[in-house]
Amino acid sequence: MSIEKVPTIQQSDLLSAIITPPNEEVEEIVNNINSAFEYWDSVKYKECPEGITPTQLWTYVKAARLKSTIMVWKRYGVSMTLTNSMQRMCHEFDMNWGGSWGASSIIDDDNKEQYLVGSLMEEAIFSSQMEGAATTRKVAKEMLRRQITPKDKSQQMISNNYQTIQFIVAHKDTPLSPELLMHVHRLMTENTMPNQEDAGRFRQNDDVVVENGITHEIVHTPPAFGEIPCFVDDLCTFFNEKNAHQFIHPIIRGFIIHFMISYVHPFVDGNGRTARALFYWYMLKQGYWLTEYLSISRVIAKSKKSYEKAFLYSEADNMDIGYFVAYNMKVLQQSFKQLQQYIKRKQEEKKAANRFLHIGDINARQAQIIKIFVDDPKAVITVGDMQTKFLISPTTAKTDIIGLMNRGILTEISFNKVKKGYIKGDKFESTLASI
Repeated sequence: MSIEKVPTIQQSDLLSAIITPPNEEVEEIVNNINSAFEYWDSVKYKECPEGITPTQLWTYVKAARLKSTIMVWKRYGVSMTLTNSMQRMCHEFDMNWGGSWGASSIIDDDNKEQYLVGSLMEEAIFSSQMEGAATTRKVAKEMLRRQITPKDKSQQMISNNYQTIQFIVAHKDTPLSPELLMHVHRLMTENTMPNQEDAGRFRQNDDVVVENGITHEIVHTPPAFGEIPCFVDDLCTFFNEKNAHQFIHPIIRGFIIHFMISYVHPFVDGNGRTARALFYWYMLKQGYWLTEYLSISRVIAKSKKSYEKAFLYSEADNMDIGYFVAYNMKVLQQSFKQLQQYIKRKQEEKKAANRFLHIGDINARQAQIIKIFVDDPKAVITVGDMQTKFLISPTTAKTDIIGLMNRGILTEISFNKVKKGYIKGDKFESTLASI
């Protein structure tokens, strides 16, 4: 993936743009550009007022950004332009994600475990698929829920990712150390590395570049491996410090952690997965409990090109990671919206199924099983299907089904000598007609 270089701006022109602000028309265009944090390759196509060239417009954009730029990682010259829209979104996230807000209104207690497990699985699956895992979501979820041994590298990547996230959740309050970072990487890459000795070990050479997956062009060359120990020490300090000299909003600090791991590339492989896991960890550490229920990587995977461009734009434009922050702000916003939609859909399904409780002597799961056949009269279910859907043991799933069979609501069919399925029974219609 190649991107266009930003135009060279003379220092005198930049200083002039800082001292003498543009007129209101140009200022509004500049504010809109910076609100979306657009790169030069889109700015150059903006319709400019008479007498203003695209390069002059870009000069005003850069001048405005300089006024709110902070240094976030001095050793590598990494800075960030902090815009009003970024701060506004951080405030919204604080209101919606932190503390005990929404504990009852967003996620009801009856379904918390189901939502949580489902979200953790989604995060593991999509984070791995971004790095080449080819297993389908259905197969992956069945493997994770039933704890089936991975059959290939793709399944192993997903299983590793899931186990890593579970480890992070259990150790969210533990301070980050170089040893713990290596442990997280080892969990993430077990049995997936060409050289297994590289799992949980910082890279030992500079034979690592980031390539475009299609064109194989080099898009990023990480710093020398000799810098890694110092970087990791700085990373741990940045991750753990509570009273930093310079305040940076926790969510933005999480993005910085994500970016820096990807930029330095401390491992031979698995840097992207590790970086996303560390962001997830940092968010939980800072009290953003709702992060557990979000599938952030799902949104990133569906906009992977934009994700990659956010890195490239940041490096190409004087190491301003405002591009990366702006992109990830939108990712979080979209993840939250998807969670809300998912919960609303599940609540509506549950509400619709609850009317079948009037049949009497059936539980909420059995009511939802009945609704499956109301929605699709030709449906066929298995014990495994119910185990996966409701996160219950095979015994519990079988008990639910047998209870419905005993009343003639379901009947058993055979796929083969071993595997059984279940369809509508003879008394399905009459039972429903009685309520």
